[in-house]
Amino acid sequence: MTPRFRTRGALVLLALLLASSGAMRLGSNLGAAMARAPDTSSDAPLTCPEPPLALAEALRERESAVRGQEEAMQKRQAALDEAEKAVRLQIDELARAEAELNETIARADGAAEGDLSRLTAVYESMKPKEAAALFQAMAPEFAAGFIGRMQPEAAAAVMSGMSAEAAYSVSVLLAGRNALAPTE
Repeated sequence: MTPRFRTRGALVLLALLLASSGAMRLGSNLGAAMARAPDTSSDAPLTCPEPPLALAEALRERESAVRGQEEAMQKRQAALDEAEKAVRLQIDELARAEAELNETIARADGAAEGDLSRLTAVYESMKPKEAAALFQAMAPEFAAGFIGRMQPEAAAAVMSGMSAEAAYSVSVLLAGRNALAPTE
């Protein structure tokens, strides 16, 4: 055997001896403890002795403090419930306001789009020379917006009636207006 196993065996033997010694001591005192136990075979109910006055007073104070804390927690919970109701009402109100705003914006966008479509149709139905004179008088950014919405044939006829500088300005604006748009 190696020295390691001899040491381990000695430790196990020592542990067993200690455990058996403890068990014997426990068993020898068990009889005496059973003999001192009160007799529970009688029909008389067991009663607890009255606690000392200081302990009873401390327990009453503790109970009072706990009751006070419970009441404070109930009040706090009620306040939280009220605040939660108010927040929910505000969220509902904001949702309704947002829906109304979106509806108003959609109507305004639709009306503006309708106005632009009608005005574009008016410019398309004009004689190209008359429309060219109007577009040449407009700011190039404004004119480019309408020419970009027109049918290609009508836009070409109008631009051919404009001066070369004005037509060039409108062309540059039309070519670059979507240059910064995302491609993906």
